[in-house]
Amino acid sequence: MLGIEEIGYYIPQGRISNYDRKTQFGIDDHFIEEKIGVRQVSLKSPDEETSDLCVKAFANLRKKIAVNLNDIEAVVVVTQNPDRNIPHTSAMLHGKLALPNRCACFDISLGCSGFVYALSIFQAFMAANGMKKGLLFTADPYSKITDPNDKNTTLLFGDAAAVTLISDQPKLVSGAFTFGTIGAEHEKLICNDGILFMHGRAVFNFAAKVIPDDIRQVVAKNALTLEQVDLFLLHQGSKIIVETIADKLPVSREKAPYATYDYGNTVSSTLPILLADELSGTARNIVICGFGVGLSWASGLLKRP
Repeated sequence: MLGIEEIGYYIPQGRISNYDRKTQFGIDDHFIEEKIGVRQVSLKSPDEETSDLCVKAFANLRKKIAVNLNDIEAVVVVTQNPDRNIPHTSAMLHGKLALPNRCACFDISLGCSGFVYALSIFQAFMAANGMKKGLLFTADPYSKITDPNDKNTTLLFGDAAAVTLISDQPKLVSGAFTFGTIGAEHEKLICNDGILFMHGRAVFNFAAKVIPDDIRQVVAKNALTLEQVDLFLLHQGSKIIVETIADKLPVSREKAPYATYDYGNTVSSTLPILLADELSGTARNIVICGFGVGLSWASGLLKRP
């Protein structure tokens, strides 16, 4: 049985305070604290590349658990902002970590839904090939593509990376997943000529309309009720999005926490960063849900083995 054994992550120490940008964008403390819920965004240093963030996340993982590099049979990197177009970031990361030559490496080009998609894909890939240990990295530094003068993006997105150790000694195992895409709306969150554009209202409406229904579906698909789910870990798009989804389900906001005040929306890394603290917790049924770029979404159930 494969599942999540441990999670490491790296959030750069660099920060940009949104309080310092109130005059620039005509916003107030209420907007910062109650609407977007981002007091400051994390910022990588100019010399840190996507693969470097992954290396530092792996260093954090090794502080939590002993990892023998020779045991790693596969690596996947979820990113849409790689080091470069060619080669794949996972190959560059393979070299930086000095992993064995027999290790399989590939990238997945997905954004906010990427961790959930990759968890399903990677575990299936490992199981089909008889593998016992693999590393699932997420790293999407949006500081590469955000316009510092664009209120809709620069106030929200922070840089980070996470690595999830998938093994045959799991603390959490996956149940059934659900997936979806509204490709006709892809231009609502898009990178044109190297600059990110987001139609904030459209993305909010998408999340508020689609995600509560999808979570109900994944809960039912796993033969549970909402009341039997201990924790709902939702993509941290903004505080108001997380709270709106919780209210629409409805579940208590305590069971669907918002927790990224001090580093922002880290895209595909938001869920594993949240999940890292829950591995040693008491929650037995955890729903995870990522949504955004595409417009796409994915939900799944994690449970104690």
